[in-house]
Amino acid sequence: MMDAVAAVVAFVAALATVTFVEMVVRITVPYLLAALGGAITERAGLVDLALEAKLLFGAFTAAAIAHDTGSIALAIAGAAVAGAAVGAVQALWAIRLGADQIVTGVALNLAAYGLTRYLLQVMYGQGSNSPRIDGIGAKVWSSPLTWLALVLTAVAIVMIARTRLGLRVRAVGERPDATAAAGVSVAGTRLAAVLVGSAIAGVGGAQLSLVVNGFVAEMSSGRGYVALAAVIMGGWRPAWVALVCLGFGAAEAVQVRMQSAGTGLPPELVRLLPYLLALVLLATLRGRGRAPAALGRGA
Repeated sequence: MMDAVAAVVAFVAALATVTFVEMVVRITVPYLLAALGGAITERAGLVDLALEAKLLFGAFTAAAIAHDTGSIALAIAGAAVAGAAVGAVQALWAIRLGADQIVTGVALNLAAYGLTRYLLQVMYGQGSNSPRIDGIGAKVWSSPLTWLALVLTAVAIVMIARTRLGLRVRAVGERPDATAAAGVSVAGTRLAAVLVGSAIAGVGGAQLSLVVNGFVAEMSSGRGYVALAAVIMGGWRPAWVALVCLGFGAAEAVQVRMQSAGTGLPPELVRLLPYLLALVLLATLRGRGRAPAALGRGA
């Protein structure tokens, strides 16, 4: 009994360290950026199930550019462009062609899984990972992506609540008919929201590949779906979405520590911790936030 108590105390003590805090921040960044992008897109009335694709293409593009140029700044910018490109395809199908938004998102995610493997094979002769690059590694406080994530969080909060673009985004997400009657282009506003949100999500992908110094096939590992859950649990409000993502980052960091500490629990169960947390929070926070009234509907 005393041994078990001592083990628990030692494990808790291991969490109260600077190293653990840095791990939480590092893990949170891709969740945060994907969720912020999803929140902006969904506030405009479009279901953003394609966050997984935006993370994957952002990660691949960042790794490819860093490999060819050695520039981290260009790699991050390329990830944003890749995310926006996915958003442009999403907007073409969902806005211009009127395709089902959920089916569109699933199709883009499946395409991302296959196309990134194909590009790995074509560009590097292997379908599982890219060559090693000089990324940012495990550093946190000196990483440009950490501070960029903080800046983009503040920008998203201010943009949605305080700017003319944010007002229009909220309007087309709530009352697209009334917004159109007021002379505002619903399609144009939604396109702008999708492109901005998708670019932010693409930067989240850069965090995935630049931290591990290379791209690995399917390295998003469901983070896009968890980010979408964070959008819902945060009530489509960027500040609350950021807090939920921080919770997911902490849960995943605890999972990593539990695996390395050898808790005696099955590894498969330990790896499920962030997803179990998502399910618990979805059930607990259900009804705390209201989805945009026109979410998933056309103009």
